[in-house]
Amino acid sequence: MTNQNKVMAALAYLGPLVIVSYLIAKDDSFVKFHIKQALVLLVIEVIVWFVGMALWVLWPLIDLVNLATLILAIIGIINVSKGEEKELPFVGKYSQYFSSI
Repeated sequence: MTNQNKVMAALAYLGPLVIVSYLIAKDDSFVKFHIKQALVLLVIEVIVWFVGMALWVLWPLIDLVNLATLILAIIGIINVSKGEEKELPFVGKYSQYFSSI
């Protein structure tokens, strides 16, 4: 695994920058694993954003979910830096739904 692959995998956890990782290094299995994990987090963030726009009363709860996704992204980046393919807690199992990537 090269340093470029680690950078691409870490970049995936930075929200919409997952697209850059996908376009540049989608053929690498390590990067692909982390792209799928990051997509789960991105989907959660988008859903929470839409719910927050509709139900602004829930903003305190939405802030907690946003904090949780930030913590999970940090955990993902730490896993990348160690060269590990570990599922993220709670949400990692949902990456299987992105099998076409």
